[in-house]
Amino acid sequence: MQHIYRYSWIIPCVTLPLPFLIGTGLLLFPAATKKLRRMWAFPSVLLLSIVMLFSTLLSIQQINSSSIYQYVWSWTINNDFSLEFGHLIDPLSSILSILITTVGVMVLIYSDNYMSHDQGYLRFFAYMSFFNTSMLGLVTSSNLIQIYVFWELVGMCSYLLIGFWFTRPLASNACQKAFVTNRVGDFGLLLGILGLYWITGSFEFRDLFEIFNNLIYDNEVNFVFLTLCAFLLFSGAIAKSAQFPLHVWLPDAMEGPTPISALIHAATMVAAGIFLVARLLPLFVIIPYIMNLIAFIGIITVLLGATLALAQKDIKRSLAYSTMSQLGYMMLALGMGSYRAALFHLITHAYSKALLFLGSGSIIHSMEAIVGYSPDKSQNIVFMGGLRKYVPITKTSFLWGTLSLCGIPPLACFWSKDEILNDSWLYSPIFAIIACFTAGLTAFYMFRVYLLTFEGHLNLHFKNYSGEKNSSFYSISLWGKEGSKILKIRLLPLLTMTNNQKASFFFKKIDKIDGNLRNRTRPFITINSFSTKSLFSYPHESDNTMLFPMLVLVLFTLFIGVIGVPFNPFNQEETHLDILSKLLTPSLNLLHQNEKNSFDWYEFLTNAIFSVIISFFGIFIASSFYKPVYSSRQNLNLLNSFAKKGPKRGLWDKLIGVIYDWSYNRGYIDVFYAIFLIQGIRRLAELNHFFDRRVIDGIINGVGVTSFFLGEGIKYVGGGRISSYLLWYLFYVLIFLLIFFFCSLL
Repeated sequence: MQHIYRYSWIIPCVTLPLPFLIGTGLLLFPAATKKLRRMWAFPSVLLLSIVMLFSTLLSIQQINSSSIYQYVWSWTINNDFSLEFGHLIDPLSSILSILITTVGVMVLIYSDNYMSHDQGYLRFFAYMSFFNTSMLGLVTSSNLIQIYVFWELVGMCSYLLIGFWFTRPLASNACQKAFVTNRVGDFGLLLGILGLYWITGSFEFRDLFEIFNNLIYDNEVNFVFLTLCAFLLFSGAIAKSAQFPLHVWLPDAMEGPTPISALIHAATMVAAGIFLVARLLPLFVIIPYIMNLIAFIGIITVLLGATLALAQKDIKRSLAYSTMSQLGYMMLALGMGSYRAALFHLITHAYSKALLFLGSGSIIHSMEAIVGYSPDKSQNIVFMGGLRKYVPITKTSFLWGTLSLCGIPPLACFWSKDEILNDSWLYSPIFAIIACFTAGLTAFYMFRVYLLTFEGHLNLHFKNYSGEKNSSFYSISLWGKEGSKILKIRLLPLLTMTNNQKASFFFKKIDKIDGNLRNRTRPFITINSFSTKSLFSYPHESDNTMLFPMLVLVLFTLFIGVIGVPFNPFNQEETHLDILSKLLTPSLNLLHQNEKNSFDWYEFLTNAIFSVIISFFGIFIASSFYKPVYSSRQNLNLLNSFAKKGPKRGLWDKLIGVIYDWSYNRGYIDVFYAIFLIQGIRRLAELNHFFDRRVIDGIINGVGVTSFFLGEGIKYVGGGRISSYLLWYLFYVLIFLLIFFFCSLL
C-alpha cells in the first residue's frame, strides 16, 4: 500500500472545486442554480466522504508501517531563498484529517435539513466546503508559511460563517469580534514565523527542528530572543483555540447557524490552535519557560471556562464555554508534555461536542415551532423544560454526549480526561487539584443544561404569582427543594416581567400527544389581557436527516475511547498496544518522550474511581439545585411561600449570588476590555484627532493665515508715493534711536 501516499494530495484538494462551482453558478446562472440548490448538498457530502475514506486508508497504512511521507515542490527561488509548498502525511495530520472529515460529513448531512428553508442555503454550503478544505490544507501543510496561509483562510471562513446572518446586528458584531481578536494572535504568529526563519533560515518542519536543536546545543542563539519567538508562535494558538485572555470571541460566535458552531467547536477552527502547538511541540519542549506558560494558560482556561458556563442561559453559549474549558485541558496536557493525552482528548471531545451541538440545534429547531418564540427564546434554557416527551431521540443523544463530557465510563471523554488528570498529578499537585475540581464543575454545568432543557414541565409561558410589577423570579425547578433559601431576587433571575407579560410558570395540565399530532396546532387564549387568539404547536422531533448524524455521533461517543485502551492488561513487559499509541509512534519518537513501558491497571483504576466520584458529585449537586418539578401545584405553593418570606438573604445566598454574577457577566472580562481597550483606544484616537486638527493643522493653517494678513498689510504699504516711504523711514529711525537710547541708559 505504499503507492497510496502518491495520491495524498487529494486530501486538501478534492473538495476545493465545489465552492468555486457554486460561486460561479450563482454569478452566471443564479436562477437555475437556486432552483436546483438542494442538489449541491450531495456532491459536498460525497467529496468529503472520499477524503474521509482516503484518510482512513492512510492511517491504517501508518499503523502497519509507522511511516511518514512528505512531498514538496519549489514555489519561488531567489538566490539563497527558496520557498517550497507541499503536503506532509504523518500521524498528526492523519488523525486530524479523519477527525475533520468525519465530523464534517455529519455536519453537512445535518445542515441539508437544518438550512433547507434559509435563503442563503447555497452560500452556506460554499462556505462550509471551503472551510473544510482550508482546515485539511492546514493539517497537511509541510512548512510554516503554508500553515499561515491556510490559517488565515480558516479565519476568513469562520468570519463569513459566524456572520452568515449578517443582517442581524448581533451576528455582524460577533464575526467582527472574532476577526479582530484572532488578528491579535495571527499578528504574533506571523512575527514568530519570521523570527524563527531569521534564526534557522528555514520554514520546513523537516529542517526546522534539527537546525533548532543544533543551535541550542552549540549555544549559537540568543535564548531570550528564541523564547520571544516561541511565545509569539504560541500567541496564534491562544487566539485560535480561545485560550485566556483571547477567548472572548468564542461565546459570541454562537450567533452563526448551529451546524457552524458544531464544526468550529469540534473539528476545525478551535482545533487549529491545538494542532499548531502539537506540531511545534518538538521546538517548545526545548524551552522550559514556554512549556510552563502553555500549561499555565491551559489550567487558567480550564477553570475560567468552567466557571463562566455555570449560569449561562443560552444553550449554545453554555456549550461554547464548555469547549473553552476542554481546550484548556488539551493545552494543559501539551504544556505538561503529554502529547498523546492531548490528542486523545482532542479526538474524544470533538465527537462528543459535535453531538451536543447538533443536539442543541435539534432542540432549537423544535422550539422554533412554537409560535411567537424568537431566536433568543428558542435558545434560552429558561424557556425550556419537559422536552423529553417531545424529542426523545434528541434527549437520549444529548444525554450520552453529556455523560461523556462529564467523564462517565466507558464513554469517550472518560478515557482521555482521566489520562490528563493522572499526568497532572505528576506535573503539579496544584494544577491537578484545579483540574479535578473543574471536572466536577463540568459535570455540574452540563447536567444543569440537561435538566433545565429536558426535565420538568415545558415552560411555554410565565406568570408572576406575587402580583408585583416588574419583579424578578427564579424558577422553582432551577434551585432546589421546598423552602430553599436560594429562591432570592438576585440569584438566577428567570425573567423580569412587565405588566402585560404575566403568565404561568407551568401549565396545570399538558395534553398528551402522539407522534402523529406533533405538527398540529391548537388555539389557546393567553392569560393576560390580550383578547386575540394565537396558535401554538408543540415542540416536535427533528427530521431523519438531522437525527441520523446525531445517532452516528452517539456511536463515536460510545466507542471511540477504545482506540486509547491497551489490549494487554496482563502482560506488563510489553508497551501499550492501543491503536492510538501505534498511530502516534513516529511523533512520540520525534518528541523523545519517555513513554511508560507498562500499563499499571491498579493505578489506573484507583485514579479512575477518584475522577468518577468527582463527576458523580457534580451531577448530584446539579440534580439537587435543579431538581425537576413535575407538579404545577407544588410550583404554585413554593412561589407563594417565597412571596410571604420576603427578600431576606443569607450568607450562602450571597455567595451563590456572587458566583452567579461572575459567571453570567462572563467574569467581567468583556467589560474590562470594553472600558480599558475599546474606550481607551477611542479616547486615544479622539486625542490624536484633536492634536492633528488643533496643533498640526493649526500650525499649518496659522502660517497660511499669517502670510495672508502680512501680504495684505504690505500691499497697502507699497503705494508708490515717496512721501509715504520717507514717513515710514523716519518712523523706523525714531524707533531705532529710542531703543538705542534706553539701552545706553541701562
